[in-house]
Amino acid sequence: MSKSGGYEINQKDIEGVLNFLKITDPENATPEMAIELLEYLKTTIHTMSHDDPEKLKEMYEALKKQKALSRN
Repeated sequence: MSKSGGYEINQKDIEGVLNFLKITDPENATPEMAIELLEYLKTTIHTMSHDDPEKLKEMYEALKKQKALSRN
């Protein structure tokens, strides 16, 4: 974690995204592309929190619903 408490990309996440890329886009499955995708997603979510907080809220509500269903 950074001092501001924000998300920092870590090796575990890079490896997870790299595995995803190997399945979905093997030609571009590199650690560099995995990092770029993680940075893109981080920026997209941050921007969404400012520009479209309702969409972010919808995503959060869907996550909560999914978690509740998985507990049943």
